[in-house]
Amino acid sequence: MARHGDSAERRKGLSTDADYPADEWQPDVEPSWLGEPLGDPLTRSVPSFDLGPHTESVVVDLSDTEPIQTGGAAYPSPVSESLEPTPAPAPEPPPSPSPTPSPTPAPSPATSSAPTPATSSAPSPSRARHAAPHFEVPPSPGAEHGAETLTAATVLRSRRARPQSGWRKRVLTMTAGRVNFGLSPADRYRADLLARARTPVRGTHRVAVISLKGGVGKTTTTAALGSMFANLRGDRVIAVDANPDRGTLAERVPRESGATIRHLLQSRDQVKRYGDVRLFTSQSPTRLEVLASDSDPSASSALSEQDYVDTIDTLERFYNLVLTDCGTGLLHDAMRGVLGLASSLIVVSSASLDGARSASATLDWLEAHGLDDLARAAVVVISSVRPGGGIVDVLQLEDHFASRCRAVVTIPYDPHLEAGGVLDLDELDEETVEAYRELAAAVGEGFAAPATR
Repeated sequence: MARHGDSAERRKGLSTDADYPADEWQPDVEPSWLGEPLGDPLTRSVPSFDLGPHTESVVVDLSDTEPIQTGGAAYPSPVSESLEPTPAPAPEPPPSPSPTPSPTPAPSPATSSAPTPATSSAPSPSRARHAAPHFEVPPSPGAEHGAETLTAATVLRSRRARPQSGWRKRVLTMTAGRVNFGLSPADRYRADLLARARTPVRGTHRVAVISLKGGVGKTTTTAALGSMFANLRGDRVIAVDANPDRGTLAERVPRESGATIRHLLQSRDQVKRYGDVRLFTSQSPTRLEVLASDSDPSASSALSEQDYVDTIDTLERFYNLVLTDCGTGLLHDAMRGVLGLASSLIVVSSASLDGARSASATLDWLEAHGLDDLARAAVVVISSVRPGGGIVDVLQLEDHFASRCRAVVTIPYDPHLEAGGVLDLDELDEETVEAYRELAAAVGEGFAAPATR
């Protein structure tokens, strides 16, 4: 941007005293720039005014301005003026016309993509986000000098990781630890899964488990994944039953409290500590906590959007990871709050044609309602609810969902899951446990991804 003394108007002589003698001063001459639009305040030239030979120039710098919102258009507000007194008294000429910007018509909805504050509407509660607080946290101390240079990497002798399975582990055991061939490929793969599942969470991450079809394993997926996270991670994990009807998530853990979401909402103003909220939850042996849905048969109203928002607002003060077991519908009131606050989604499908169609239709609905970012970052779970897998080509289903979502995980059939009782990870087949590790790793990768909305 040109400086004041190098502007185009100065080079043309608009602010040079020699070009305007006192006897030829013309107050009615309209400056050439008066009819020009304001344009971009950062790129337009700076006008200057010459009031005659016996006065000093008054320069108004419009490049250092603060925008003022007026009638849908932003106008600059000068923050500094340079004015010097005249050296000698002299008759003042009539004031020159000052440039007055003509009002800019308000942008029409067809041509404006960003509404002004005067016309913009408040975001829907379903799209509301809890603004993450900004803390002034100092960086990690450097290791440039002093005691910080003594680290495990520079002082301790490196040791090969101990194998956890296979012949490598047997050799290590038989030689009393003297012969160590390191981790096997299977051990390295499992270590990678654990590292991804333990990705640190910034603040609170909210995972919604959804599907248009019932009976595909949403509640089982919520309970098993929550148990896996609680078993592998060190932070607090809670699963919320947001089914507007009678949900069964609380039946998957030993019931320690008869409280439900409704009781927590009634007492949320008194919940100040983790011990207070713990009175409303039940905990499994893996440390997964569950908040039950309202199962009172005399209740006349279902969980609303605001009820869910208030529940999450209370829980995220004490838990780093919140999983929500949703109902089958996507249009009920509570679902607006679930999707509005969800950090990531898990779409559950059964290994059947109708279940896969319902899961794919769920992604279609998300994309049609402006939630395509959640749909692309979602993880699809194909849950095998029958032994043997039936006649459905699961590989075709995996390819279909892999083209639409971030990851696809298939859970094999397991008799312990089919029972529908209290879920115990120790009772699951090793193949099933490994599948849920893969699911935890796939979902955990999303913890480090930046928010897209």
